[in-house]
Amino acid sequence: MNVLVTLSLIFLLATLFPYLFYVLLYVLIQPNPPALNTPKSLPSVSIVLPTFNESSIIEKKLNDLFSLDYPLDKLELVVIDSSTDDTPAIISSFFRDIKTIQLTLIQESERRGLAVALNEAYAAATHDIVIKTDCDSLLDPSCLKKAVSHFSDETVGAVTGTNAEVIGGSKVESGYRNVQSYIQLLESHFDSTFIFHGPFSAFRKNCIVPVTEDSLADDTELALNIRKQNFKVLFDPNIKFKEAAHSAFWKRRLQKDRRAVGLVKVLLQNKNLLYNYGLYGSFVLPFNWWFLILSPWFVLLSLLSTIMAIFSFSPPMAVMALLIFLTTMWLGQKDSLGPLQIFYSLFDTQVSLLRSHLLLLSKKNTDGMWDVDSNLREMMQ
Repeated sequence: MNVLVTLSLIFLLATLFPYLFYVLLYVLIQPNPPALNTPKSLPSVSIVLPTFNESSIIEKKLNDLFSLDYPLDKLELVVIDSSTDDTPAIISSFFRDIKTIQLTLIQESERRGLAVALNEAYAAATHDIVIKTDCDSLLDPSCLKKAVSHFSDETVGAVTGTNAEVIGGSKVESGYRNVQSYIQLLESHFDSTFIFHGPFSAFRKNCIVPVTEDSLADDTELALNIRKQNFKVLFDPNIKFKEAAHSAFWKRRLQKDRRAVGLVKVLLQNKNLLYNYGLYGSFVLPFNWWFLILSPWFVLLSLLSTIMAIFSFSPPMAVMALLIFLTTMWLGQKDSLGPLQIFYSLFDTQVSLLRSHLLLLSKKNTDGMWDVDSNLREMMQ
């Protein structure tokens, strides 16, 4: 057999095997969401909301928080703001005549990065359970009650949920999030999940430790730090939120690549956790190392070796194969691949991960600053 064909098959198998293994485990185990342990009385909760030039959507987000199915007099809202627009004025005006939710508005004199801002906001929170959410997301009204119920179990240190609906209708993002939900549910069944989500993450206050100041995956890093304290960090698919996202290839890169950089950095900074902390270190983290760090290179090498193998047999066929591939990618970013869309969603994620590796190697755009995506703000409106 042609050496290039053999290499192509090896790289393809290396890419697919962990997925197939997870699918087999999921079918055999059929994990259920973590059990809810409703407390006798609902605890008081602090909600942390970071803001930066959110004037076009902040009122919508505040109304979203007031729509939560939870006693408003048991909620504290800690806003950490570094805006140069009138976001803080809108917040202050919104709360002028409100006597239920307690507002703590922290205004930074300069923008220092999201992780630094969150560290300060978490320190300012006064209640035993702290929720972190983002302005460009909307929460299911029941999510708070479901989240706090998990903390009745003293071994639970953090809980996150799932993106049940993508604002803007991106099939690329929804396809990836669906696959991710199955993976995270299986991880929680065995021990704890790795990835936490910015739109909704809940933490036990006494478990919170500061994240690194240049973190681009602060929620995931904090959850990992809590797992290091021997608390479970869980994923519950019944805790639902909505988040805006693009489908167009280049529009997705701003949001998706930076997230990928953050996740890869967290893994590399905590490689000493591998094969420690029970199944978290021996099962959950190895899979994420494969998916986030090894798999993107396997995908690239598989593509290159396949094209080269076809070229060695017939150059015209190689050109045709390349054109088919590019056409498929174009249709994918248009949400037009039908039942094959899920495969493009996974491929798009691998593209972001590969680009994140290159960004980290070049040390470009890896600080703790997030750029405002005006298109996503428009989706929220």
